[in-house]
Amino acid sequence: MRNPILLGLLLIMVLGLWVYFKLWSIDSEFSQEDRELIRRQFDLANREAMDESAEWRFKYDVEIDKATKCAMELTQAKEALQSKTKEVADINRNLDILQKENIGLLDRVESLTHELQTKSLNCS
Repeated sequence: MRNPILLGLLLIMVLGLWVYFKLWSIDSEFSQEDRELIRRQFDLANREAMDESAEWRFKYDVEIDKATKCAMELTQAKEALQSKTKEVADINRNLDILQKENIGLLDRVESLTHELQTKSLNCS
């Protein structure tokens, strides 16, 4: 019973050593120049990624500024519209008051004209 287990462990250890030596041989095939080239390519890709990230951050900041400015302009426009609406309401109220006064004055002028006509008829 112990022999198959030991044989399995030995087989696993041999396969592990074979994989290790295979990886070691692949790694040893890379020269120092290849490693430098890979490192330079990695550094270049890293710088490009950082530049792109900064570019997208700048675009984001510009869009945030635009959105903030638009929101402020919209708020100002709403406030101006409310102010103008209030002014128009005040003007309409004043116009109504003036029209009522005008009607009252016209009635008064009419009655005075009528009274004047009656008095002039009485005088003649």
